[in-house]
Amino acid sequence: MKFLIVSGGETTDEFVEEVIKKGGFDVILAADSGMDFLYRTQILPDIIVGDFDSVEPKVLDFFREKEQIDICVLNPVKDDTDTEFAIREAIRRGATDITIIGGTGTRLDHVLGNISLLGIGLEEGVRMELLDAHNRIWMIDHSVTLKKKEQYGNYLSLIPYNGKVTGVTLKGLKYPLHDYTMGGFNSLGISNEIVDDEASIELTSGQLLVIESRD
Repeated sequence: MKFLIVSGGETTDEFVEEVIKKGGFDVILAADSGMDFLYRTQILPDIIVGDFDSVEPKVLDFFREKEQIDICVLNPVKDDTDTEFAIREAIRRGATDITIIGGTGTRLDHVLGNISLLGIGLEEGVRMELLDAHNRIWMIDHSVTLKKKEQYGNYLSLIPYNGKVTGVTLKGLKYPLHDYTMGGFNSLGISNEIVDDEASIELTSGQLLVIESRD
């Protein structure tokens, strides 16, 4: 089941509309002030979660009047963010594919936190991605193949996450690697490019952040 989570970070109404129009989502879940984007674009979510400390009152009142929307009210004193709760709620409801928009922006702490939440997808066997107008961010712990015609942007960056990544072999990219161990505190994996019709990222152990960037 394909879920879209709309969080309250930085995005535009036009981007939200574009993603929803093209995404083919089964369920739209708004996390707290992510409701604001849906309100302005006149799109009804299926589920709303949050402690509602950052959403406009008129927006919350509008959606509360819609009986078909399932609303989960959270305690504002909690150990997880609204976005993390939204992810776990989506998985609990059967999500197999999760796209998060509004998960990036000017609050760098939230951006880094949301990037780390991609690891939940690895743990639960659920495909997850953070998406904005400029980047698609996902995390892998296994080998993958990428098609040039399906890439999100011209640049592909690979960043080791949570320790070393061993056995990294890159094929079909401008800067290939063979059986390499990637570690932290360097920028080796930044701004690569797919040069063949298909590219492969192979690894033996560890986790890699994959960032496709348009500029």
